[in-house]
Amino acid sequence: MTEQYLPCVEIEPANGTANASVIWLHGLGADGHDFEPIVPHIQLPEGTHARFIFPHAPKIPVTINNGMTMPAWYDILEMSIERSVDEAQLRASANAAHALIEREIERGIAPERIVLAGFSQGGAVAYEAGLTFAKKLAGIMALSTYLATKDSIEPNAAQQSTPILVQHGSQDPIVPAMLGEQAKQWLEGKGYSVIHQTYPMAHQVCGPQIQDISRWLQQVL
Repeated sequence: MTEQYLPCVEIEPANGTANASVIWLHGLGADGHDFEPIVPHIQLPEGTHARFIFPHAPKIPVTINNGMTMPAWYDILEMSIERSVDEAQLRASANAAHALIEREIERGIAPERIVLAGFSQGGAVAYEAGLTFAKKLAGIMALSTYLATKDSIEPNAAQQSTPILVQHGSQDPIVPAMLGEQAKQWLEGKGYSVIHQTYPMAHQVCGPQIQDISRWLQQVL
């Protein structure tokens, strides 16, 4: 049976054949077009030609939104500070992200040239998928998110030295900055190398943050 991949928005490099990939997962209720406008603002090192891949989450009922059907990587069962989530659905989304990483490897991109990124709900999936992937990645980027599976995740030793970028808005009313800080502390406690940055913003991205993302991608790629 042919592998069924998530549908994606794909942006090929403007110059040259792709020799790196950034897979970027959107937040709850958004879609793969959400972060597409950021691509022109990201500067990469000379000779780095990155393919940007923005998958679309499937549409499922979301309990905290009165069961409304919307794009979501997993169901959120209650809006507690720790967020009760459907871990089976989250892991299924992480497996779908693994399939996209493997597809990039098949396309000729070395795993250590692949960055996995996610915003909010997509970031929770990026943590699970990135930390459990069996081949070392270039980096994991976690934006305005939380480590939903910290009590059950089984990290793969391949990622022990993988750089992790954690960014958060200090005024975030949706995913409190404390949850980003908790994830950072958990990661550092496990020996990961983490850069943690905060910005005076809500649940969003901002110009200075995009500049920092650009600088970080230049380092890891």
